[in-house]
Amino acid sequence: MFEKPDPDLKLRFLWLAIGYAMVVLVFYLSLRSDPIQIDIELPYADKISHALAYFVLMLWFSQIYHDKFQRNMIAFIFVLMGISIEYFQSFDPNRTAEFFDIVANVTGLTLAFILALGSSKHLLMRFESLIIKG
Repeated sequence: MFEKPDPDLKLRFLWLAIGYAMVVLVFYLSLRSDPIQIDIELPYADKISHALAYFVLMLWFSQIYHDKFQRNMIAFIFVLMGISIEYFQSFDPNRTAEFFDIVANVTGLTLAFILALGSSKHLLMRFESLIIKG
């Protein structure tokens, strides 16, 4: 049959609060005037961190919203968020706005979007069933 657009998450408010806290954290880390420098000897570490951040955001909210329209809107909002952050970074002399940061954001988001089309969108529900009995 048809799947419910929103899963029956018993801790829905908590999961949403954590998700919005992650969004705020991405804004804060992206727009602070003194960017955090991670000394990792890995090519394109900056782009990997961008992709990872948007991958986590998209996968997280895909756990809460299963409706196709909602999931598409969340992806669209995250794309706009990434573009907006890069635009705002261009006003800070200590930051640089880079097109390939947006590409990395969209890449991470797309991977999570595709992953969430399958059974991985039920990870949070499975986790809840482990920690909450009944």
